[in-house]
Amino acid sequence: MENYLILSTLLFFIGLFGIVLNRKNILIVLMSIELMLLGLNLNFVIFSIILDDMIGQIFALMVLCVAAAESAIGLAILVIYYRSKGNILIEQSHLMRG
Repeated sequence: MENYLILSTLLFFIGLFGIVLNRKNILIVLMSIELMLLGLNLNFVIFSIILDDMIGQIFALMVLCVAAAESAIGLAILVIYYRSKGNILIEQSHLMRG
């Protein structure tokens, strides 16, 4: 079980470093957020197995559903923004206000 907890911690910190180190591309930031949520879900499932409780697995499933919706909406916004502006750089995202 310790190996899975190390893996989930590693996934979370890789996602965190992806956000901290790359602040130019919105797509990489969204992928880093998804990687952090994946590490968090793995942590929920592992603790659910360790504690012999179903709540962690149910919560992980709910987080996955919310993450899928967030990813779909975020990618739809990125496609529309790319079609109108021609790039997806964070420095120019203040132009999305309208």
